[in-house]
Amino acid sequence: MGKTNSIVAAGFGGQGMLFAGRQLALTGMYLDKHVTWLPSYGAESRGGTSNCTVIVSDDPIGAPVVSNHNIAMVMNLPSFLKFSVLLKSGGYLFCDSSLIHEKCGRDDISSFYIPATAIADKEFGTPKAANVVMLGKLIKETALFTFDEFVMSMEKSLSESKKNLLDMNIKALRLGFDYAE
Repeated sequence: MGKTNSIVAAGFGGQGMLFAGRQLALTGMYLDKHVTWLPSYGAESRGGTSNCTVIVSDDPIGAPVVSNHNIAMVMNLPSFLKFSVLLKSGGYLFCDSSLIHEKCGRDDISSFYIPATAIADKEFGTPKAANVVMLGKLIKETALFTFDEFVMSMEKSLSESKKNLLDMNIKALRLGFDYAE
């Protein structure tokens, strides 16, 4: 039996959580893994809650619904409060410490606090790349994918209208990947 990872990416609408989850699923797909991507968001397109569940597995996936994830990437306090308690023991929690000023307090998981919004704002003049900064830290710490595998996936999956964002996304990914608390 192979390795299975269940990831939740959660935040406010407009923070790129669905993009982040989709990119994780696409990377797994390009690497011939079994994947699911299940988005969930409020009625508001910007500012409401938004999250998605991604499963990346070496084996066929029985169902896309998971109540306890082993990886959580949270970008706001409501998502932190909801998903940090639902993580499996031994899991990984990635928090945007620019927006979440609380600590988890669990000693049975690995927690990482990355000021992703502040990093993106400083480097690019916009917080829009914070999700990719967080993805960089996530792939480094979990070894879910290599840096080069994830870049390959971004290169393949960005639409022609978004290709101009590739260099920024690669730089944002590198900033998260190299970030040390």
